[in-house]
Amino acid sequence: MKQSIKRAAVLGSGVMGSGIAAHLANCGIHTIMLDIVPKELTKEELAKGLSLEDKVVRNRIAAQSKKALLKQKPAALTTKKSLDLIEVGNMEDDMDKLAEVDWIVEVVVESLPIKKKVFSRIDEIRKQGAIVTSNTSGISVEKMAEDCSEDFKKHFLGTHFFNPPRYLKLLEIIPTVKTDPEVVAFMKKFSEDVLGKGVVEAKDTPNFIANRIGTYGLLITVRKMLEGGYSIGEVDSVTGPIIGRPKSATFRTLDVVGLDTFIHVAKNVYDQVGGEEKEVFTVPDFMKEMLNRGWLGAKSGQGFFLKKKGKDGSAIYELNTETLEYEERKKLKSAAMEMAKQEKGTRRKLKALVNARGDRAGDLVWSMLKPVLLYSARLCGEIADDVLSIDQAMKWGFGWELGPFETWDAIGVEASVTRMKEEGEDIPEWVENMLERGFSSFYKQENGSSFFYQKGEYTQQEFNKKEIHLKRLKESNGVIKKNAGASFIDLGDGVAGLEFHSQGNSIGLDIIQMMNYAIEETEKNYEGLVIGNQGKNFCVGANLAMMLMEAQDQNFMELDIVVRQFQNMAMRIKYAAKPVVAAPFNMVLGGGAEVSLPAAAIQASPETYIGLVEFGVGLIPGGGGTKELYLKQLRNLPKGIQFDLTKVANDVFEKVATATVSKSAAEARENGFLNATDSISANPDHLLYDAKEKVLALAKAGYHPPLPEQIPVVGDSGYAAMLLGAQNLHRSGYASEHDVKIAEKLAYVLSGGRMKEGTVINEQAMLDLEREAFLSLIGEPLTQQRMQHMLVKGKPLRN
Repeated sequence: MKQSIKRAAVLGSGVMGSGIAAHLANCGIHTIMLDIVPKELTKEELAKGLSLEDKVVRNRIAAQSKKALLKQKPAALTTKKSLDLIEVGNMEDDMDKLAEVDWIVEVVVESLPIKKKVFSRIDEIRKQGAIVTSNTSGISVEKMAEDCSEDFKKHFLGTHFFNPPRYLKLLEIIPTVKTDPEVVAFMKKFSEDVLGKGVVEAKDTPNFIANRIGTYGLLITVRKMLEGGYSIGEVDSVTGPIIGRPKSATFRTLDVVGLDTFIHVAKNVYDQVGGEEKEVFTVPDFMKEMLNRGWLGAKSGQGFFLKKKGKDGSAIYELNTETLEYEERKKLKSAAMEMAKQEKGTRRKLKALVNARGDRAGDLVWSMLKPVLLYSARLCGEIADDVLSIDQAMKWGFGWELGPFETWDAIGVEASVTRMKEEGEDIPEWVENMLERGFSSFYKQENGSSFFYQKGEYTQQEFNKKEIHLKRLKESNGVIKKNAGASFIDLGDGVAGLEFHSQGNSIGLDIIQMMNYAIEETEKNYEGLVIGNQGKNFCVGANLAMMLMEAQDQNFMELDIVVRQFQNMAMRIKYAAKPVVAAPFNMVLGGGAEVSLPAAAIQASPETYIGLVEFGVGLIPGGGGTKELYLKQLRNLPKGIQFDLTKVANDVFEKVATATVSKSAAEARENGFLNATDSISANPDHLLYDAKEKVLALAKAGYHPPLPEQIPVVGDSGYAAMLLGAQNLHRSGYASEHDVKIAEKLAYVLSGGRMKEGTVINEQAMLDLEREAFLSLIGEPLTQQRMQHMLVKGKPLRN
């Protein structure tokens, strides 16, 4: 029977259980979430005269967890509508409902006897063929199911999500010896295609892959800090982005995770290993004392860091590990740090630090990296089959830019092994053999393909056909044309691509020129065009620094030309003879939204944060963003039903004036940035493939560009209504005079230049209004102050 998952159940509604249920609901899966029955009534329940037998009481724990999802930060739900797909109940009255589901996820307390009891009950109820998984973070998956039926064992495995499930890519899948290989293959495909996960198959060992190595690495770093006399702040200044790790580095990460959770994970390994490894997993005394005092991190208000309010605002203090007093946060400054900052790319930065012997920063990086590299090599084969799985687990689960073996390649395997031997380290035999056979790295790239070392030879890395990797594609197919801002490339199957690669993927004249070229070439030689890239963000907007410089030099003629060119580019995207599909992801701000909105279709990543944010720098959209959002809202209205035009205009006015940014692609649809013809990819890694398929589908359907649009405007009465709202905010102290001035310009554009209500204007007329308003505002000193502040401080200025 062909496997499918339409309905699921999650047993346990704690932080992890409710997070998994939320993620399943985000993916469109109806989910039953069950938890235990409360043993006592709350004061509120007593006041209402309820008893322990009332259903509302018996379902209370799961119901409260469901309600709490609405307030979670970061948000667990991509849209509030996802909540409708979560049904709550309890594990006494509602277990029979498990017979209706295709997948049951166990997320109860980490106790083998309790889990075995739960699985025994599930085994009695589940339908034949239903998949059952455990989200355990380290208990033996094999042992959990040892007393269950053969069909249960065939359909049972571990699925270890990382918290928060919506955002962290990694899903470790842990089969047992009895798990049907077809079930494993199905769950891998389902998890990638529907849940949007990066799947790594792990072996049934303590803490699996990521938590085993990640916890080891964190404890090694703590040990080296204590041995070397470094402070907590100094360690975090060296173990963050400069070595390809998250901004939270070491101790901020521990504060976010929670010290209690971290110690529990460490103890799980400590209890199951011996020798030197057991010693490393021994939690230092100062951390045990922190646990005793309840200093758990963000959840308790203090941990390794403490935020204090002073006369000059809030400041963050770091814990002194000897006195357990909080002190001013320190940063480690050294010659090697400065040198590494000048290097381009994480690999070069790492190499610079590791090679800086005798430098405090360099010595710290080497002392913490070396044990992790050796530990990872010793565990390869025990916790995972290959170096690739370990590297992927660390990148997707812990946010490392480079996995352990990629890091080893970056600093040079031969040179670092020589140094390790000089320092008395034992090198794992298979690494020695690799070097002796003439293999000098764990990875290699050849003819656009990637290979990793495994059992005496390089093995080609297999990719999901839905993953288009632009770097590999360009290596094998070449680039048709490029400049400093963008590249025009062939995506295959008659589809072209335009890749942004300017700083922050911000839009300047180079991207505008390449966009025009790309559309021209696509109309001649291709089925359609995908606008996309694989940077950190799709596009953070237009080139703000360039515009500020021109404004300060009073080069308004130049600015007028640039804005006209941007507007013309957006219109070319909209009216191209061949379909142009935008593939936005992550931050899609200002100009990024203005490039996406006029496209024939948008294929968005699930995590797409789109908004017209120009108001924050004292401007309004100048590239057609206001016009396109207004038109998109009008198109989304039900046909044949009379509507209030003022309400539509007010809605767009509010979104632009408050610089509203969607918190997901699903919310972007609700906000009117996406419409019925636009789609959302389940997996961000499949985004370009999905966008390419959308181009081909549009072409196959006989694509024709839209007819020029006529725009009904709200005129004078609508202008007055919009402005009244801004003036009320000003009177209440929520908006400055300059805010009102910007709002006035925006209202003027949306009202069509204060015409009679219901007047219809063409697109160019509204573009002219946008451009005039934009140029007027950019000449204002207060706007230039806002632009300068954003460039220097990275946040808006209210003046």
